[in-house]
Amino acid sequence: MTQNAVTQANIDQLRTAQIAPQKMLIGSDWRSSQSEAVMEVISPIDGAAFTSIASGSKADVDAAVAAARSSFERGVWRNMPPMARKAVLLKWADLIEADTLALTVLGVRDNGTEIGMAEKAEAGSAIRTIRFYAEAIDKIYGEVAPTPGSHLGMILREPVGVVAAIVPWNFPLMIGAWKLAPALAVGNSVVLKPAETASLSLLRIAALALEAGLPEGVLNVVTGTGDVVGDALSASMDVDILTFTGSGAVGGLIMQNAGRSNRKACYLELGGKSPNLVFADAGDMEAAADATIGGIFRNAGQVCVAGSRLMVEQSVKADFIGLLNDRLAGFRTGDPLQLETQAGAINNAGQLARIAQHVDDAASQGADILTGGHQMLAESGGYYYAPTILDKVDRDSSIFQSEVFGPVLSVTTFEDEAEAVALANGTDYGLAAAIFTRDLSRAHRMVREIKAGVVHVNCYGGPDITVPLSGMKQSGNGSDKSLHALDKFTDLKTAWIAL
Repeated sequence: MTQNAVTQANIDQLRTAQIAPQKMLIGSDWRSSQSEAVMEVISPIDGAAFTSIASGSKADVDAAVAAARSSFERGVWRNMPPMARKAVLLKWADLIEADTLALTVLGVRDNGTEIGMAEKAEAGSAIRTIRFYAEAIDKIYGEVAPTPGSHLGMILREPVGVVAAIVPWNFPLMIGAWKLAPALAVGNSVVLKPAETASLSLLRIAALALEAGLPEGVLNVVTGTGDVVGDALSASMDVDILTFTGSGAVGGLIMQNAGRSNRKACYLELGGKSPNLVFADAGDMEAAADATIGGIFRNAGQVCVAGSRLMVEQSVKADFIGLLNDRLAGFRTGDPLQLETQAGAINNAGQLARIAQHVDDAASQGADILTGGHQMLAESGGYYYAPTILDKVDRDSSIFQSEVFGPVLSVTTFEDEAEAVALANGTDYGLAAAIFTRDLSRAHRMVREIKAGVVHVNCYGGPDITVPLSGMKQSGNGSDKSLHALDKFTDLKTAWIAL
């Protein structure tokens, strides 16, 4: 049995491991906050504190930004040959791989994702992402322009400088790697702010980055609250760009701070209210039902691209809802450190309360609760909410328009393709969507008509690191993932040379 074997016995050995109080990484030093403030880390599994993290201050942010700026200006990383940076990143990925199970269990204790998903979507995803950008970086070329013979025009890519990365709590390692790996690969220095309710696994991989040979000050981690640490990063005059995944409200504050400070570029992924359209000609309705269940209830619905709006053609609605109910009859929500669990905990008590309020509001606005609609396992002390299906959801209701970020599926029907498109595009969001149809022409029409950065056809979820995740409308701007992500972290420079 290897150290990383995912067995229940190995998981159980790690679930109660003692975790020392965690400090921040600034330069090469692990430090307490200058204010000496700390925050308890509450596990959503049982509602109990099991360690603490430093609660950073503006002074800590300033120190971390200064360390990042110093490392960048000294060129200890950006001037390293691309193949040498590649070697460090590959070693980093190897160290994460060797620590996969411990990292995964630590992350589940911190944020509540069911371990079956966390194993693949957290450490596993981070490893693949880091290796992808490590392998790419010595294969990215500049350009020579088609200039007249009297001049040579060269187009060069250079790292932007100091990058601030603010990462959410639902998939800290996956989303953290989407930001860290391309930013570091091209030679930037980074200040990372994890979510206060999911910092532990990112602190651990930062330590592994130093072990892999990342120079001092190139990666800094400041833990703490968004209204202190996030605010200070977005308002900093010495951060060159900021990349953020989180809520639209916080994204708006970040943009305001950026405008009032040094007008830094902000790349924002701001969530979604993704439509999942099932046509009568979908063919394999069983597969469509399986994908629908996974698309909204995995990670207890705490997924930016979750298919939270089911739109089903009226003629097949009753049968399709029956298929969903059949699947939910055996669906297991509970302890995320049990291998048989299909949906884990809600990340924090505040989010649990917000989910319950969304469902209560929907019922008061005329929606029928077909299943769920209540907190579960309250006796455990943890934060669990039953998979919920709401029927007869009106397009003007709050549950149709607002991101719940929980295991709540709203159902609306349509009669034809035009109505389906209107419903799909009928919110401020545009992150993801899905279409289930066997009509190839319809699939292509719908891909073109639906305003979303990712459109799945006859599946939900699965796009890998080779393709971008981009938001449309109020779901944000810029792209995470793929080679296109490198554009955020580099500046173009023209050299115009008289011959």
